[in-house]
Formats: sequence, structure tokens, C-alpha cells
Amino acid sequence: MEIEEAIKRAKKNDQKAFNFLLDLYWDDVYGFQLKRIQNENDAEDVTIQTFSKAFDRIETFDESYKFKTWLIAISKNIHIDLLRKEEKSISKVISHNDDKAYKILDESPSPEDKIITEQHLAKLLLDIKKLKPHYQKVIHLRYFQELSYREISNELKEPINNIKVKLLRAKKLLADVIKKTK
Repeated sequence: MEIEEAIKRAKKNDQKAFNFLLDLYWDDVYGFQLKRIQNENDAEDVTIQTFSKAFDRIETFDESYKFKTWLIAISKNIHIDLLRKEEKSISKVISHNDDKAYKILDESPSPEDKIITEQHLAKLLLDIKKLKPHYQKVIHLRYFQELSYREISNELKEPINNIKVKLLRAKKLLADVIKKTK
């Protein structure tokens, strides 16, 4: 499959085209992030977010540009956003200005917060059950058993890139289910 054809098919929501593009560009985006972040897990997370965002908005891709350049730009922006969030985190405030740290309230969860969290988890589990079984399985393995992509790949006997795409799709479908039930 040619890149141009894959992009056209991906714009029509063709799963094989998404897999082709993911396989073709994964190493480029991951390598770019690994050089920036210098942490394999974080680089992998940003890379997955990059493909997720790119595939969600693939209809906006302008064919006059290179697809790889578009992906790298998305990846760079995601990383910048993460850095901005990190800058605003409490740990940065504490490390930069110790006297302000004493004014921060205790943020440990109250008994009420714990009950609310448990209710949200119960609702989330019900929402997950609305997905097809293969999506339920991949979400369960990744987020409840906390397996790595490689471990999930071995467990399900599927290529690792299929697992990444399946998890990407599962999260997107779950987000849609959650939006509908609010």
C-alpha cells in the first residue's frame, strides 16, 4: 500500500490503513520523542497520544505536506502541552518556592472523596462492559492488570502494533460511551 492511498483510506476510517500508517511511522515518532524525553515509557505514551490525535483528526491532514512532518508536529505539541501541565503542578511550586509550600492544604482524599471515586469506578466498569469483548479485554489487561504492551501482545498472541491500535480504538469508543451516558 502506498502512503497516499493509505491516507485516503484512513480518512474513510479504514482500519488496515491506520495499521499501515502506525507501522510505517511508529519508529519515527517514538524515536523523536525518546530523544526529547529520554524515558521509554513516557516517549511511548506521547507516541500513542500522537497517533490517537492524528487518527481522530486525519480528515484535516493536508496532502501538500508530508505525513511524517504532520505527525512530528502533533507529537511536539503534545509534549509541549505535557511540559506546561508539569510546570503548573504542585511539585514544581514546592521545589521553586518553599515558603509557598506551607500554605498548600492537605489534599489527601476524604471519606466522601473515596466513596465518590468508588461510584465512578463502578460506573466506568459498567461503561466498559458496553464495549465489544476484545476491547474490554485489552482495556482490562492494560489498566486493571497493568500489563505492558508487550505482555498484552504475548497474552493475546497478536502483534504489538495491533495491540496499540486496538487499545487506541478501545479508549476512543469508551470515551464515546461515557459521553453518551452523562
